Amino acid sequence: MSLPIKIISTDFDGTFFAEFENPPVPRELQRLIGQLQQAGTKWLINTGRDLSSLLESMARAHLSVRPDYLVVVEREIYVHEKSQYVGWEDWNRTCAQAHAELFARVRADLPQLVGWVNERFDASVYEDSYSPFCLIAEDNKDADVIHEYLEAYCAQVPRLTVVRNDVYARFSHEAYSKGTALSEIARRLGVSRDYILAAGDHLNDLPMLSREHARWLVAPSNAIELVKQTVRRQEGFVSDEPHGYGVARGLEFFLETTGRLATSLNSKD
Repeated sequence: MSLPIKIISTDFDGTFFAEFENPPVPRELQRLIGQLQQAGTKWLINTGRDLSSLLESMARAHLSVRPDYLVVVEREIYVHEKSQYVGWEDWNRTCAQAHAELFARVRADLPQLVGWVNERFDASVYEDSYSPFCLIAEDNKDADVIHEYLEAYCAQVPRLTVVRNDVYARFSHEAYSKGTALSEIARRLGVSRDYILAAGDHLNDLPMLSREHARWLVAPSNAIELVKQTVRRQEGFVSDEPHGYGVARGLEFFLETTGRLATSLNSKD
């Protein structure tokens, strides 16, 4: 009988990893993921962090398990090979080109966008190697208003979207997200969405917290309300425990559920 869950996609901060908890990743979750990996399940961390920041935090967490894949900045894909993470050059190159072409179309509008924000809010607006428009708002109330304004602008530019997590936001290409990166990994592995579990807690996780990309959806208790509503609406699992403890509960719940449904799932192969 095939594994009921063949791919696990977890957000990092606030979902798998909680920096100020000890340990930052529950040992029971690490053991559970390790057991599933030994049985053939692939695990990926799907995060908005860049690669160096993620690897540093993973090292400091002293994890007993290593993800098979990393999705960083919500779009770049890396695979674990010979004790290092190697980029999927074809995907990452196409992704970078698509973003460069899209961002070239918005650069003329950036002074107006930055001016609008600076005139109304005490926020930091800057450019980095991943986006010409990045934002850190002073609080979520300000971020909500700025987010609405940016979404209205994005509606005028084909394929442009704003990716937000808490008070942080940046422009991105709508074709590249946590959801599409997850589905690309699944496609190359030959895994149907019926065998994929995704767990997240914030707005930038919504693209992967969708039945389009994953059959089994999990949100910890610390997830924002919109994420919880989205997961519940799709018959997912919202835990009454936070962070990694909530992910562990969700994994256990769906492993039990999918164990009973394994025969019917196999019929879809």
